[in-house]
Amino acid sequence: MVFRETPVAGARLIDLEKRGDDRGFFARVFCRKEMANQGLVSDILQINTSLSVQKGTLRGMHYQLAPSAEVKIVRCIRGALFDVVLDLRPDSPSFCRWFGAELSAENRTMMYVPKGCAHGFLTLEENTEAFYLVDSAYAPDLERGVRYDDLQFGIVWPAAPAEVSQKDRSWPDFDPAWHGVEQLRGLT
Repeated sequence: MVFRETPVAGARLIDLEKRGDDRGFFARVFCRKEMANQGLVSDILQINTSLSVQKGTLRGMHYQLAPSAEVKIVRCIRGALFDVVLDLRPDSPSFCRWFGAELSAENRTMMYVPKGCAHGFLTLEENTEAFYLVDSAYAPDLERGVRYDDLQFGIVWPAAPAEVSQKDRSWPDFDPAWHGVEQLRGLT
């Protein structure tokens, strides 16, 4: 596994270290020891998948408050998506900064989303499927979100979203109190 730093503290892009020949290749997608050596979460509790039929589907920006704050490791296994991580940790050097990268079935790159960061993506192709490794169980009462178009953050999406759920359109303007920013302190 090859780990690349991003402008968001603690977030990483993870590429496969392929070993191959004329038949194809073999690569580890997850290795507890390599993750731990990088100082990253290495205990996975859930594996989730998400299929978006329509190109231009936006999902996000979601996160959970402590004690159910979660690390996500996201990989696109069909199609392509623009994946975004947004830092909401008040004691982080990259607080309120975002980073985005294209994840696709072809490039096999993964995004490591640290605890205290919101996550979302925009599909770039029809029938795009994402696969998530998560270290905490979903806690609906601790779920929060910020709008994908909140001017406070200025996320630049590669295209205008064609499909956004009512829930994701309805998140309020960023308010540190409602969004539980103090509960995210210390997650850096």
